[in-house]
Amino acid sequence: MAEIKVLTDEFGVIYEANKILPSTDLRLKFLESLAELEDNAAHKTQTFPKTRLHKVKGVKQAVYRADIDKISGWRLHVQYTDKQLHLKDIIEGQKHDDVIKIIQSKKERYT
Repeated sequence: MAEIKVLTDEFGVIYEANKILPSTDLRLKFLESLAELEDNAAHKTQTFPKTRLHKVKGVKQAVYRADIDKISGWRLHVQYTDKQLHLKDIIEGQKHDDVIKIIQSKKERYT
């Protein structure tokens, strides 16, 4: 049985994703992304083929970005705290290029 990384959602990102993702296909890709992020083996080997998890450059906090769908541009922001993964935000496809502005506008979410 696979080891599972603890994933917390104190800001209701999963609920928000269910409301704002425009298609069933994107909702399924969102669930696939969450499954990959929960997979502890992926974190040990640092291989994330679906989400392409990587650190956001240009911000002081250790914020990571994960793709929901590369083509449409939908992204997740996450942070590691106490060996747990915390969902911080879901970013719309049209806004994913303004990552630093988004993080600064919601800085109370990011520790």
